[in-house]
Parts: sequence; C-alpha cells; structure tokens
Amino acid sequence: MNSAHYFLYGWRLISQPGLRLFVIIPLLVNTLLFAGAFYWLYARLQIWITEFEQWLPNGLHWLQWLLWPLAILTIIVVFSFIFASIGNWIAAPFNGLLSERTELLLTGQPLPDGQLKELVTDLPRVFAREWQKLCYWLPRVLILSLAFFIPGIGQSVIPVLWFVFSAWMMAIQYIDYPFDNHKISFRVMRKQLSQHRSQNWGFGALVTIATGIPLVNWVVMPAAICGATALWVDHYRSLNLDVYEKIDQTQR
Repeated sequence: MNSAHYFLYGWRLISQPGLRLFVIIPLLVNTLLFAGAFYWLYARLQIWITEFEQWLPNGLHWLQWLLWPLAILTIIVVFSFIFASIGNWIAAPFNGLLSERTELLLTGQPLPDGQLKELVTDLPRVFAREWQKLCYWLPRVLILSLAFFIPGIGQSVIPVLWFVFSAWMMAIQYIDYPFDNHKISFRVMRKQLSQHRSQNWGFGALVTIATGIPLVNWVVMPAAICGATALWVDHYRSLNLDVYEKIDQTQR
C-alpha cells in the first residue's frame, strides 16, 4: 500500500466511533489556538494598515483597497504553517493518545502501559521528544533559509529542497508518535524511516500540501496521526516488537 493510501486511510479512521473523542481534543486545541491568534492579528492589522495608509504618498492611496485582501490572505497561508507547528507541541500528549487508540483499533492489542492515567507521568518524555524534533529541524531550516539569498540557486533549487525537507519533517512528526508510544528512541526511528525514505517522504508530501490548504489544514493533524499509525502497524510494528522482545529475553 502506497503513501497516498495511508494518508487517505487516516481521513477514514478519524470518523471511527472509538477514535472520535481523541480526534476532537486535538481539533479543539487547534481551533482555540488559531482563533485566538487570528483575533489578535486582525486587531493588530487594523493598526498596521492605518499606519501604512498614512505613510503612503497621496498618489498611491488607491492601493488601500488591495491591502486588506492581501493581508488576510497572507495571514491565512503563513500562520497556517506556523500555528500547525505550535499546535503539535500543545497537542502532543493527546496526539500520542490518538495514535495509541488507533493502533488498538487496528491491531486489537493495547500498549503495555497505554492507559489514560499514564498521560501526566509521560508529559516530560513527550515534550522532550518534541524538543528533539525541534533540534533536528531548526539547524536545517536555518541553512535553507540562508541559502535563499544565494543568487540563482536561492530562487530555483532551494524552494524545491525546502518542500522536500518539509515533507520529510512531516513524516517524522507524525510517524514518530507510535514509535514514541513504544519508547523507541528518536535516533532509531529516524534510521528506520530512512530505510523506506521514498514511501515516508510521499506520505509527508501529501501532509505538507494539505497543511497549506485553508480549512483543510484544520483536520490534517488527527488524520495524519491516524494514517501514520496505520503505516507503523503495517511496516514497523512487527519489526520493533521482535527486536524488543529479544532484548527483554536477553535481559532476563
């Protein structure tokens, strides 16, 4: 099954009765976060545009009718990406629960310590994992951002590389949840994903495209988590359970 299947399958899974509650919580987080940020930006936008209008020469006041549509469109597109990233941090514990319940639905086998009461005790580990993702993402983004200023390459090659890297990060972001639920290290997760890079990149590319579509991006996060968990179940679960069962047997 290809990466497109898993992403579309995730959209089907979020409507399942056993997952709806765990889908609603991340959606509420995204809604409150985006609504609050948009309200603040809209209020500030009135001030910024008024100041800009005062700065415009008399002959260019006709540009005023363009300012609001362009400003609102810019906010929707740019901040969709920004607040999707912030939303992942805030909703990370609930995303882990959604991934856990999706795996239970698909396999019928709960995690050994996968109980709701474990949510509070797991918070330090969950946020530490998000910090690892940020540390992996940030230096590479800085390099790509600086490369934009290279004449020729910055305007032709770098946008393509930016999309490729964004797709790879989306795959890491969402496929990591079931890995983390099973206490598999970030380094091991990246190594295993690299062994199936094209499939995981394809999944991440679809998520990246959907994240840039207004309104659709509101539901992308839970759908991507469910789809990524289905991908884990089919390609990584048996491999990792076999490995860790052997480790446990050796330790005993």
